[in-house]
Amino acid sequence: MAESISQRRRYAIGYALAAKKQQSFMQLSLVNLAKGRGIDLIRIDTGKPLVEQGPFDCILHKFYGDDWKCQSDDYKARNPNVVILDSPNAIERLHNRISMLQVVSELKISQGSGSGSGSETLGIPKQIVIYDVETLKDHRSWEGLKFPPPIVLQEFVNHGGVIFKVYVVGEYVKCVKRKSLPDVSEDKLGNLGGLLTFAQVSNLSSSNEKNDELFYDKLHLDDCEMPPQRFIMDIARGLREAMKLNLFNFDVIRDTRFGNRYLVIDINYFPGYEKMPLYETVFTDFLWDVVSKKEGNTTAAMNLDAKESCVCRSG
Repeated sequence: MAESISQRRRYAIGYALAAKKQQSFMQLSLVNLAKGRGIDLIRIDTGKPLVEQGPFDCILHKFYGDDWKCQSDDYKARNPNVVILDSPNAIERLHNRISMLQVVSELKISQGSGSGSGSETLGIPKQIVIYDVETLKDHRSWEGLKFPPPIVLQEFVNHGGVIFKVYVVGEYVKCVKRKSLPDVSEDKLGNLGGLLTFAQVSNLSSSNEKNDELFYDKLHLDDCEMPPQRFIMDIARGLREAMKLNLFNFDVIRDTRFGNRYLVIDINYFPGYEKMPLYETVFTDFLWDVVSKKEGNTTAAMNLDAKESCVCRSG
């Protein structure tokens, strides 16, 4: 006779998310779907010590800071079988925009791994860190920048006004295309007398609204060719292994000067998955894999200990 849902082992997954993130991500559709799979999503009260809560089979979080890191380390030490998604130490690398993209240069991606032209290449845009105001004053056009140092200046690369956003949830990878900043013509680049103001990606600014509207009118997003799936999968796997993260997304653009050259321009931890199609199913499947694998590993370890104990006694 099949085991009823009420008799199955249930898993407790605690989540620690900021109020805004909790509202957007922890939707009722996700909570109910997970519940039907035997997973209870339980809010962690960040105003109380973590060790006083639970017990949890897994902790899902997007919290930062030394205090949270110490609390999660303490909880892990007391509960060695708990899975923490993801390690605060691994997440920390993404807080620095320079070190964040350096990981791309460390990837061992075989060129031509995609199913397209067979010669796709991967890189990152040129970047420079400005640590002081005096460095900014070296160029007259930078005086309009209002951001206090240190700041990172990243090379703008024409990319056809399309950005590819790649969502990673464990081994699951989903690539979607979105409208991005418009290309800058060679004529305009040659006549620049200072800063060039762009429209925002999703909200046209008044200064260039007319030109940007013309650009987007000509842009047919549906006709834009996606990057080779195998190529994107290889990048995602490489980043996941190098960063030791399960939950992130990265933004990729295609250099219009070289149709097979792709650049990773940004990486984010625990992005807005609710924007991803069928995110509830994807995330529930992922959480189930995590806790069931954990359960299997724990059982295997217990069996091994029992076997070793029997061998010792028999000897």
